[in-house]
Amino acid sequence: MGQASRNPWIDHLRSTITVLVVAHHSSLAYTTFAKFDSQAYIRSTHPIVDTHRWKGLDIFENFNDVFFMFLMFFISGLFMQRSIAAKGVPKFLKDRTYRLLLPFLFGGTLLMLIAYFPAYYTATHDTSLKNYIKDFFTVEAWPVGPPWFIAVLFAFNLLYTLFHKLIKPTNLNHPFKFFGLLFILTWILYVPIADKIGAGTWTGWGPFDFQLSRILTYFGYFLLGALAQDGPQSNHWKTWVVLALACYTALTIYPFTTWMSYYTVYVASCTLSCVAFLTAFKAKANIPSKTWTSLSRNAYRIYLLHYPFVTWTQFLLLNTTLPAMLKFLIVFITSLFASWGLSSAISPNTSPSNPPPTPVA
Repeated sequence: MGQASRNPWIDHLRSTITVLVVAHHSSLAYTTFAKFDSQAYIRSTHPIVDTHRWKGLDIFENFNDVFFMFLMFFISGLFMQRSIAAKGVPKFLKDRTYRLLLPFLFGGTLLMLIAYFPAYYTATHDTSLKNYIKDFFTVEAWPVGPPWFIAVLFAFNLLYTLFHKLIKPTNLNHPFKFFGLLFILTWILYVPIADKIGAGTWTGWGPFDFQLSRILTYFGYFLLGALAQDGPQSNHWKTWVVLALACYTALTIYPFTTWMSYYTVYVASCTLSCVAFLTAFKAKANIPSKTWTSLSRNAYRIYLLHYPFVTWTQFLLLNTTLPAMLKFLIVFITSLFASWGLSSAISPNTSPSNPPPTPVA
């Protein structure tokens, strides 16, 4: 969201993470740990929970959860200095208000009203829109859904402008140094808080909801992106991919007996996955294509628009006897292409033949 990018791999990585977000939400109805609270559906693990489950989707969902939002905040910090320098602080903040805050408050609320209705109906079997809207803003306390990221990103942008003149770009291109710094940063900002209050603790006011256990780490990644203004060198990217997969495998199958050992491997898995994605995309994702160009141009709106398609498709599949994996694929494909198509229809100039400037920080 902002200046035109000169690094296609960054746009490709951002759009790929957006696809992972759609897949992540598409899987949550079919994990073995999914649970539904009919008294207040906001306390459920997901708005729709199916009786068909598959352990493999637990592994996929957790792999995403370990790293991808951390990496998204890092990418969002890239080019912050360049963007502020080009626009000046007043224009920069005005731009962020239009691009982040207003879509979050108005578009996000309307979309979540659409997205959560299947959960309300599943819990109550009530079709009254008046009762649903009342429940949405009172019992459920204005569920924020995926747009929480946009509100937090806007807050980070505001904070950054207060001391941006103190930030000096730093050479963080060396992959081993980058990994070491990222590991230490993540451990310090995440592990003590997660151990103290719980890794899944959320807090907030109305729609301004965020994961309390991760908020400092997210801000740390955002600042690191602003400092680095680029990813690590792509040398030995295959090694980083292998290490990331091996570490996540250990995190998944090893019977940890202490919180210290588990969280340390968790942090290693997070940072290795981030480095693996950054180096692999920097090495291999610099060649543009029409499909990837379109996906990159529409990624932000796909993020905003996909959730109602996810929950409604999951709801429509509830009474079918299809295997969980097949249901997941139907939800994922439907949600991705429906939100992609709607985004293209809203802004036809985002077609591959007539692309606008590529969004960055």
